Amino acid sequence: MKEQEYICEDYDGNIFLSFDNIAEDTLSQMLELTHCLAVVKIGDEYILGWNKWRNRYEIFGGCLEKGESARECILRELEEELGIDTSGIRYLGAMKFLMKPDYFSPNERIEFGGLYGITLPEASSDVLYSQVKDKEEITKLAFYSQIKGKEPIAVIDEKLLDYF
Repeated sequence: MKEQEYICEDYDGNIFLSFDNIAEDTLSQMLELTHCLAVVKIGDEYILGWNKWRNRYEIFGGCLEKGESARECILRELEEELGIDTSGIRYLGAMKFLMKPDYFSPNERIEFGGLYGITLPEASSDVLYSQVKDKEEITKLAFYSQIKGKEPIAVIDEKLLDYF
């Protein structure tokens, strides 16, 4: 695959192929839809969570559960992970990935995900962390500007910040 044919590749070999303008309802009907992610901002600052199992900062979200739409998935994930009011969330588009074999599948595969964005009222990362419900997975929060170039950040997630 030529470098120009995709957006970026992470350290595990997963490739962010494209960001597509697929309607949210259409995306929810696609069999390849596996997850949803959200870029979260406080004012003009992006906020990321430290995933203790992956040992890096990431944006928020997770896998679809049986029967969920993309929007239902991201609302549940944000409630589980951050405990935030999601009334201001908006759909940004569909992410297309070439995923390498991993915990979820022994095969290389194409997956789609829904990307959402939300801006929260001004608050410190410490105040927001006090609301985090899944402290087993997310052990701390940080503003992107404070960790960029200093802490490990998921490569694809960092690129997804550009879409909000």
